[in-house]
Amino acid sequence: MIMDPELEAFVPMFPPADLGDPITARANLAELAAAIPVPDTANLEIENCTVPGDSDVPIRIYRPHGARGAILWLHGGGFVMGDLDTEHPWATLLADNSGTTVISGDFRLAPEHPFPAAHDDIYAVLTWTAEHAAELGIDPARIAIGGHSAGAGLAAAVALRARDEQGPPIRFQLLNQPVLDDRQQTWSARHFTDTPFLTRGKVAQMWGHYLGSTPATPYAAPARATDLSGLPPAYIATAEFCPNRDEDIDYALRLMQAGVPVELHQWPGTFHGSQAILSAEVSQRQNAELAAALRRALVGDASRPNI
Repeated sequence: MIMDPELEAFVPMFPPADLGDPITARANLAELAAAIPVPDTANLEIENCTVPGDSDVPIRIYRPHGARGAILWLHGGGFVMGDLDTEHPWATLLADNSGTTVISGDFRLAPEHPFPAAHDDIYAVLTWTAEHAAELGIDPARIAIGGHSAGAGLAAAVALRARDEQGPPIRFQLLNQPVLDDRQQTWSARHFTDTPFLTRGKVAQMWGHYLGSTPATPYAAPARATDLSGLPPAYIATAEFCPNRDEDIDYALRLMQAGVPVELHQWPGTFHGSQAILSAEVSQRQNAELAAALRRALVGDASRPNI
């Protein structure tokens, strides 16, 4: 692997690639997130509230001045780790740099709450956001969905469900290194078995915790969907040295073949989650691109998303 030298120096600082003990894994991720400098929040109004559903879902709303659009943004953590606090630096950056209201959504974690708990939580937040758009100061025609890693996979799955059930309209998908396929059959899944932070073994543990005894469906693993037509335009970002890389690229190609506008950005020299290393120039570009893609998608004519 020819890794970006600014990233390579930080590899030993990442937690062990193991989800065998979810409690310890959550603590390790929380410690890593706590070490990340929190961006300035002076230009944002931040509010915590709860969305009713099968289980009350905590959300955190980040409002830049004059924002018209919003994104329902979902944290990573392999469906097992993460919460509103671990995602706080990224939600802050995204809201501040895009000028978009970010609704950071929490969800029930596996293995205590396997699929479809997290999926149902996020669909409830999407429905609530659309129903309360006026009081949130949001244009209902400018609601996007996205996330990091497992959160991006949840976003893609909820977009499928919203299409199938004629649910709330979604203008755009912002998918950063999404978790999409439980089968681990792609070239990258078979060859990047011991890459930093995300290994083949960790991916297997993640899916085992999330699916439990339930067979995978497209609402759990969106790569299993046979029909991708009619989905919202998407920006998909991949890391070069990531087991998920090729399933993400394949999903982007299949979206395009189904007539869905897609912007695909493959970041050379990076690994899964390496954009957390904010001092690295490539990480700064990655985070800036996510915000720029969202800003482009939610401006202009609300009937014609730009990507």
